[in-house]
Amino acid sequence: MDDERKVTFPGRFDSLAPISEFVGCAAEAAGLDERAVYAVQLAVDEASTNVIEHAYGGEGRGDIEITCRVNSHGLTVTLRDHGSQLDPERLASLNLQATLQERNGGGLGLYLMHQLMDEVGFDSSSDCGNILTMVKRKKAAPRSDTR
Repeated sequence: MDDERKVTFPGRFDSLAPISEFVGCAAEAAGLDERAVYAVQLAVDEASTNVIEHAYGGEGRGDIEITCRVNSHGLTVTLRDHGSQLDPERLASLNLQATLQERNGGGLGLYLMHQLMDEVGFDSSSDCGNILTMVKRKKAAPRSDTR
């Protein structure tokens, strides 16, 4: 039952609503519950915003290619851009206990994505650009006791 759809959106803030609609429809098609659909939309919104602000350094400087793959386990969303490469090691040292004034300005979005999704992976290369892959699995249906 694998179904894959790919759409390229302009790297602009006014693309965020159509991106959310696209991934929301895919999440519903994957059989995710309402809460999981919202989590997917929020994670992808954060990722898309980061692409626009950080990878491209502003609006209209590149596209965001989004692929949604629905299968029997849930949904895989892949975002690809061709902006500046991200160094995930720099974000790995995020101190969640620090005050806002003490923070180095970044990393909370990636933390949020990890909290909302079941898996988050990042690959950055000059050949393929930046590729962010996020997975949201369906919750197992409650078992009925048949004693």
